[in-house]
Amino acid sequence: MGFTEILLIAIVAILFLGPDKLPDAMVSVAKFIKGAKKAIGEAKSAIDDEVKISDLKEEAMGYKAKLDAATDELKGFKNINPIEGLNSDLESIKGTLTNPLNNSGEITTPVEPKQDESTPIKKKDKGDS
Repeated sequence: MGFTEILLIAIVAILFLGPDKLPDAMVSVAKFIKGAKKAIGEAKSAIDDEVKISDLKEEAMGYKAKLDAATDELKGFKNINPIEGLNSDLESIKGTLTNPLNNSGEITTPVEPKQDESTPIKKKDKGDS
């Protein structure tokens, strides 16, 4: 607003309100403008907060998607839980120890392979002949 517009509004206000009601009207107008600025500022901060919250929410959803993808990838590994593998190995060992019979019903005993016995050959010295 320029100076001439403000002067025109002041002249019209003096003509319609008169000099007695003009100060009260100006205070009321100032309070209204102050309240409107405060309401606009609060609305602007609320919108900014919502935008920030939505940005944070999008970022969190992106991290969640990455975490889900990594979890799915880890589930693809066979030995992800070594305890399960150890339990199955332990059960097979227990079964072997408690049931020494093989499939034909015979008792099996472990046999070590026979090692070749070799006797060292002593070389004869030239002076011994």
